[in-house]
Amino acid sequence: MDEEPGRILSTGHLTMSDAEWKQARLRADVISKLAERGSVGLAAADEAALALSISRRQVYVLLERCRQGAGLVTDLASRRSEGGKGGSRLSEPVEQIIRELVRKRYLTKQKRSVASVHREIVRICTVRGLPAPARNTVETRITRMNPVEVGRRREGPDSVRTLQSAGDDVPVIECVLGQVQIDHTVIDLIVVDERERQPIGRPYLTVAIDVFSRCLVGLVVTLEPPSAVSVGLCLAHAAVDKRPWLERLGVDVDWPMSGKPEVLYVDNAAEFKSEALTRGCEQHGINLDYRPLGRPHYGGIVERVIGTAMREIHELPGTTFSNPGERGRYDSEKMATLTLYELEKWLTLAAATYHGTVHSKLGQTPASRWTEGLEAAEPPVVTANPTAFLVDFLPVIRRKLTRTGFVIDHVHYFANVLKPWIARRESLERFIIRRDPRDISRIWVLDPKGAEYVEVPYRTLSNPAVSVWEHRQALARLRERGAAQVDEAALFRMVEQMRHISENAEKTTKRTRREAERRNNSGTTNKSSPAPKSEVPLPATESSSARPAPRFEEIEQW
Repeated sequence: MDEEPGRILSTGHLTMSDAEWKQARLRADVISKLAERGSVGLAAADEAALALSISRRQVYVLLERCRQGAGLVTDLASRRSEGGKGGSRLSEPVEQIIRELVRKRYLTKQKRSVASVHREIVRICTVRGLPAPARNTVETRITRMNPVEVGRRREGPDSVRTLQSAGDDVPVIECVLGQVQIDHTVIDLIVVDERERQPIGRPYLTVAIDVFSRCLVGLVVTLEPPSAVSVGLCLAHAAVDKRPWLERLGVDVDWPMSGKPEVLYVDNAAEFKSEALTRGCEQHGINLDYRPLGRPHYGGIVERVIGTAMREIHELPGTTFSNPGERGRYDSEKMATLTLYELEKWLTLAAATYHGTVHSKLGQTPASRWTEGLEAAEPPVVTANPTAFLVDFLPVIRRKLTRTGFVIDHVHYFANVLKPWIARRESLERFIIRRDPRDISRIWVLDPKGAEYVEVPYRTLSNPAVSVWEHRQALARLRERGAAQVDEAALFRMVEQMRHISENAEKTTKRTRREAERRNNSGTTNKSSPAPKSEVPLPATESSSARPAPRFEEIEQW
């Protein structure tokens, strides 16, 4: 079924309880292996039924749903009803009590028993007037938890060594997209703004590399520091067909390396542990794995590629080199000539050259290694709906609905689609909202049934589109001036004043030039708030003063 404008279908994976989500993941792991077979006999079905604690008939039902589904974990989630038989047995408040007490009482070195934890759960439920769960229900929740995490919390790290891989060797990856590593770096180059060609500072690079072939599968250049958004953008770039993006850049090269990875391997930075990234990966069947602490060689492949790229960048005008000693008397700002857009084009050409160069470890080119890998495996899964894919990785916000819509950071949002929910808002839980920090002029709101995201713009459509960093800067300026309470009108007046000062200063500083360029590259310069079919920014890789910002619905073109 085609999606209506301003709506994105959702599978409701964020509205599922932890227990429901773990059950769906277990089903996906077991049933997907059966689905790869041509036919499934009774013995295999009985084995799966035993593993999942369901009947043989249910195994075949799930098998059919898996084969007809979209390859998502939620294809195999338990069907929800409006109540009655088959409905949720525990309310969300009770589930929350169980999760909290299991974490605070059971997962500790004190090693309290299930019976002890259950008694405390019953006591709190009674005090709050909630139905208490049975002891076996609590026990079931605990048995579904990761045994490694349970053992580590209760017994210590030594107790779970037998549950983990032995030795200190980095695991060998044997197929294309079997593991993709993502990392960030600040680029050793000063870039200039599009308008004045004056230096604005060093941008950031986020890259994703396929470990098996050493091919680059994702690349994002931005003026924003690394965040969960840049990770989501890079992952989305890896999962889509890159031909429209290459056409927009005006670069005539082949870059066929695309697809969703089986495992996403990252370090332990905060942006890799966000709710949006962890649930987004689980929803799309991507296993999120973290580099062991104290073992930097586990992420060495992506770091070596970044190091190679930086060495080549040292040959470009405006390079800062790796350190002041290497730079010597070279004036990086004076020699800077490349804009962010031009740097992205250069990096794209450099990636194509790298793919066609013999790799010393492989003994062949990364491109040929990728081709060989494809011949021995199924074609990679390229996402069919890049917009919905990206929304699944945008930051998550939860808010209650008011008579006038939603209020987020002093900004009001409203659309007619909210009216039916406003009428019964008292009975509704907090809504799940996705917001793109590069342009907060609209949000994506998950409906109460978890079926689809609807687009909700500013309530005051005349307000300018701004990014989160610009919004926070205006808020800080207001508070510096002693504003005890901040309202939306004052906030956007401050935004306009800041832009006016920046655009009309006779001698523009590097900081204000950078601020202006960040607005250009996020598509929020001199733009009124959009109606539901408006334009919103794509990754900060192209100046909106030279090229119109592509529509959000055409995200596959970045």
